[in-house]
Order: sequence, then structure tokens, then C-alpha cells
Amino acid sequence: MLKTDEELVTACLGGENAAFDELVGRWNPKIRGAIYRMLGSYEEARDISQETFLKAYRALPGFKGESRFSSWLYQIAMNLCRDRLRRGRGRFTVGLEAVDAEAARLPVIQSADSLVARDVRRRVAEAVAELASEHREVLILKEYEGLTFAEIAEVTGLPLSTVKTRLYRALGALRGRLEARGFTAGEAS
Repeated sequence: MLKTDEELVTACLGGENAAFDELVGRWNPKIRGAIYRMLGSYEEARDISQETFLKAYRALPGFKGESRFSSWLYQIAMNLCRDRLRRGRGRFTVGLEAVDAEAARLPVIQSADSLVARDVRRRVAEAVAELASEHREVLILKEYEGLTFAEIAEVTGLPLSTVKTRLYRALGALRGRLEARGFTAGEAS
């Protein structure tokens, strides 16, 4: 039977280092994916993902369990992404390998073998990468990572109403960018 994140945190605090390894195995793909979508670089995503888990491990004694462990991890990761973007080191290029990796995450596009679908995924990925970082962050956390509005507010430290407003604006900006690329709703079917 799988242990919950909270049980693994308790075990880790009790000296079971393997418990933290299990948390890393459980959350690294999602955290790394969110970081990649924010920064557009596999290398930076790998580095910042490692830094996220290192910071989490060091700060684990201070984790009070007032929020979900996953929300706490996303908060650490997004803070590191914001720091990287402020320093001007985040990249926003989208390679075709990233587009293919996103195929399964876009519910409107199921035909990964189709050249048309690949082109649509590329245009969507490029349009997401062009969003302002505060809009991209909320969009990624909601649409790709599946966090609730309350969890996003917790991760970002923003009021719930601001999270909703940013998502609404992000979706509007994304729609505009996709239309500028010639994307039509008919291409997604």
C-alpha cells in the first residue's frame, strides 16, 4: 500500500531517507515539467528540479503540514523559476521534442502521429511560452498541473481573486496568440 506524502514526510523526519527518495520519485516528473514549461529549457528544468528537492529536503523540518506537500514543492519550484526569470536566465524556446512530450497533456489533441497535430502542439507550446511569466505560471499550474485555484493561491502567495483574474487573462492572451498563428478550433478536432 502506498504511503501518503504526509506519511513519507513523517518517516523522513524520523530518519528514513528512503522516504524522501520516494517523494522525489513521486513528484520529480511533475515538478520538472512545470519548471520546463516556465523556463523552456530541459537543462534548466533538470537543474532547478534538483535545487527544488534539495531546498525541500533541507527545509523539511520546517514543513508544518498546513498545506499539501505537493503545493509546498510547487511553491519552492515556482519561487526558483521566478528568481531565474528575474536574473534573465530563463529561456523561452520550444523544441519539437518538447512539443511531442506535450502531446498527451493536451486533451484537444489526441493524434500524436499527425503532422497537423504536431504543428498545433508546436503553436500552442510557443504561444504559452510567450505569455507574461505571471500569466504563464498560473496557466501552467491550473491547466497542465491540475492544481485548484486555492492551491495556486497558496503556491503563488496571491489572493484567490488575483489567481482567477490572471488565469482569465492568460487564457485570453493565449487565444489571441493562437489566432495570430492561424490556429482555428477546427484544427483541434
